[in-house]
Amino acid sequence: MFRWLLLFILVVPALEIGVLIWTGNIIGPIWVILLIILTGVLGAWLAKKQGLETIRNFQQSVHYGQMPQDTLLDGACILVGGAVLLTPGFITDAIGFLLLFPATRFPIKRVIRNAIQKAMRKGTITIYRK
Repeated sequence: MFRWLLLFILVVPALEIGVLIWTGNIIGPIWVILLIILTGVLGAWLAKKQGLETIRNFQQSVHYGQMPQDTLLDGACILVGGAVLLTPGFITDAIGFLLLFPATRFPIKRVIRNAIQKAMRKGTITIYRK
């Protein structure tokens, strides 16, 4: 896991710089800066909107005595998506928007859920229930 994180920390910023320079050469640096600001503002608005909706869904699940499993995964995806959108760059913005839109978040949640279940079967993750 640490190897992947280290690779992510080293490779993604280098790719972001390359894409920003390439895009700046095509459309101009002012437009790149404006696009970065626009995606940040739009991402913050969308993260807030999706986050509030997820909180309402969580409260409703708890009110009806249901386990809010899917809502917790939604919240984690929205949190990561919002944080990634605050990072300047087009690659991270694409990842952030994928995590914020419900239609694209669904398959990502399925992958995360399968990874958690696999880790639980292997015994690398333990979840205690009361």
